[in-house]
Amino acid sequence: MIHEIGEMAGRVWFYLKEHPDTATSKMLKELKAPKARVQQAIGWLAREDKIVIESVKGDETLRLK
Repeated sequence: MIHEIGEMAGRVWFYLKEHPDTATSKMLKELKAPKARVQQAIGWLAREDKIVIESVKGDETLRLK
């Protein structure tokens, strides 16, 4: 499972590289991946201090550091 989360973290990272300041809800739709796996990947990237997570108008927004 760790390998799958790591792969998803890579997908999320590359997505954010091309789509900065993206709402999590939008990214979830576009990645077409299980919500839990994407959330785990976001946690992975946050723990590694690779992303910034902000609340904008009630929606979680992500961007790379």
